[in-house]
Amino acid sequence: MTTPDAIPKFASRDPSQPDFWSERFEQDFIPWDSGGVPQALQQYLARSTPVPTLIPGCGSGYEVACLSTAGWDVTAIDFSAAAVSAARKVLGPWSGRVLQADFFTYQPPQPLGLIYERAFLCALPPARRADIVSRWAELLPPGATLAGFFFFDDAPKGPPFGISRPELERLLHADFELVDERDVSDSIPVFAGKERWLEWCRRP
Repeated sequence: MTTPDAIPKFASRDPSQPDFWSERFEQDFIPWDSGGVPQALQQYLARSTPVPTLIPGCGSGYEVACLSTAGWDVTAIDFSAAAVSAARKVLGPWSGRVLQADFFTYQPPQPLGLIYERAFLCALPPARRADIVSRWAELLPPGATLAGFFFFDDAPKGPPFGISRPELERLLHADFELVDERDVSDSIPVFAGKERWLEWCRRP
């Protein structure tokens, strides 16, 4: 466990800015990094047909290799140059699938079939939630899927910024229908007991 004395000093305090995340990657302070691919994603891939996939805020990007190896056409983006560099080091032959880009302006080269959510919604301040959901709806055509891990918590400080289940459903209801959900048994400590795997279908 990281002790208070071991936490580095950071100049950036705004998680909506790339510098916030770059500082933390550069100083190797990444307590949200699982170091691997979660079981729920592996299970989802085993029961699903490959489609063009986007991973926003990819961090170290372990899932990129997993999807790519399974035959999925995946692109991962992050607005932090340090995060992109870290992911490319991890991914080796799949490093070209990671791009430095802003989720709110990035334009995929082809229609998406899946957006994979992994600690992106909870990484940005709550004031950006409506913008994130609106952008998900813009990027996903009817019938496409938003799937991944959603962090439920009422602590006011973050990141990660937790959300209540009613608030998440209120934000998503107009454009998405919940089609499946599952328990998560291999959470890292920061998310333990507070996250669910959810699959949402983009409404027509």
